[in-house]
Amino acid sequence: MQALRPMLATKGDHVPTDPQWRHEVKWDGVRALIFVDGGSVELRSRNDNRITAAWPELATPPGRGRWVLDGEIIALNDRGVPDFRVLAERIHLRKATTVARYAARTPATLMVFDLLAAGEEDLTVLPQRERRDRLEQLDLTRSGWQLPAVYDDGTMLHAATREQGLEGIVSKRQDARYRPGERSRDWLKFAHRHRGSYVVGGWRPQVGTRDHLAALLVGEPGPDGLRYRGRVGSGIGPRQSRLLTELLAGLDRSRSPFADEVPRVDASGAHWVEPVLVVDVDTHGVGYERLRQPSYQAVRQDLDAADLLDGGTAGGGEPG
Repeated sequence: MQALRPMLATKGDHVPTDPQWRHEVKWDGVRALIFVDGGSVELRSRNDNRITAAWPELATPPGRGRWVLDGEIIALNDRGVPDFRVLAERIHLRKATTVARYAARTPATLMVFDLLAAGEEDLTVLPQRERRDRLEQLDLTRSGWQLPAVYDDGTMLHAATREQGLEGIVSKRQDARYRPGERSRDWLKFAHRHRGSYVVGGWRPQVGTRDHLAALLVGEPGPDGLRYRGRVGSGIGPRQSRLLTELLAGLDRSRSPFADEVPRVDASGAHWVEPVLVVDVDTHGVGYERLRQPSYQAVRQDLDAADLLDGGTAGGGEPG
């Protein structure tokens, strides 16, 4: 059992309604396999790296037994929503004093959703429903770990998680065994994408060029000015690059139009423009300070920056 890799979900095209399936929230965190042996806990990443030192608050075992479990390490942002970026700074930390400081400031939670071994018994050969039953019999109170809920109605859960700004759902076939290291259609994932309108405040050229537009720097208008929301490069092919170049021609300005500081990695080599062009962007989740996995969709000729300031679709309108 020491060479395990976690089972992976396949992207689905529709949420199953068959009663053979049950559904869980898709967590925006760090996947981990948990090895419990008596009084010790070892956390391993998806790539089998030992990561226990980065998460000392998760290292209390639920008992004196031996188990192998599967789960996700999460942390909440200031909106109370699981957010990978809250964890990102901690992933590679190893110095105990630094880790302790981060753990006190942004404590992590371990969501345990599968039980793969108990003692010498290999549970991966059991169907999903039996593994879940065995997991529910394990008292996680002492460790502080959590057992996430499962739902019969995937359509309802999909809609609810979208409304709450969560990452999505995972649907699991109940008669399926656990397949370590495989990406299986017995687990289907449905990540939400949301579409919003944003104002272009700059653009970045393709590496090695000065005038081939490859990414947009976009923001959201507010009472304090245009707030930077991120760099959007996905979705901009040759045709879109030519169109955007034409629309931004003549709008050059010498300084950034954003009210806040643009990160150096995005600002380096940027061409700043007057903030008048509005574009639609698809992104994962809503309400975050920076767009997550943004993808350019279209120019909004029917909107200008003032429309967004007056309560338009900036920050995530209809889901894509």
